[in-house]
Amino acid sequence: MKVEELNVDEKIGHVKDVLSDAQKKRGVLIHAFQSIQKEYNYLPEDVLNALSKKLDIPLSDVYSTASFYKHFYFKPRGRNVVCVCVGTACHVRGASKVLEKIEESFGIKQGETTEDLSMTLETVGCVGCCGLAPVATVNEEIVGDLNPKKVGDVIKMVEGK
Repeated sequence: MKVEELNVDEKIGHVKDVLSDAQKKRGVLIHAFQSIQKEYNYLPEDVLNALSKKLDIPLSDVYSTASFYKHFYFKPRGRNVVCVCVGTACHVRGASKVLEKIEESFGIKQGETTEDLSMTLETVGCVGCCGLAPVATVNEEIVGDLNPKKVGDVIKMVEGK
């Protein structure tokens, strides 16, 4: 998304008639963050600076709003996102060993991204597939009944995309 092309009234819709100009501008922040992140896979500093100027909202407010939501990222993320479930069922059935094997295989730790931006590794509290524990997701596709030997399945999914 090109910040210059952001149309505040278009994003706000019919409620623009009852909002002040300042409220309209703040009302598009989340939409703008979503569009920016869709394009760049994170929220680059220079683009947030441009957004701050375009909307005449202090940069500190822009960052404060974006950092409130866990969904927005300030560092580049990988093209593939692997999430290892560390919820109770997965933990009891060996998720930590699966996580260690993935970290070893890709040379990164949980919360990091490979240098070539091919993968970001994260953990999640629960995927909701406890019967398949331990579970990981690759770009939201579930891979269940994992163990360190089956980590190759996750690697194939990442390398195949």
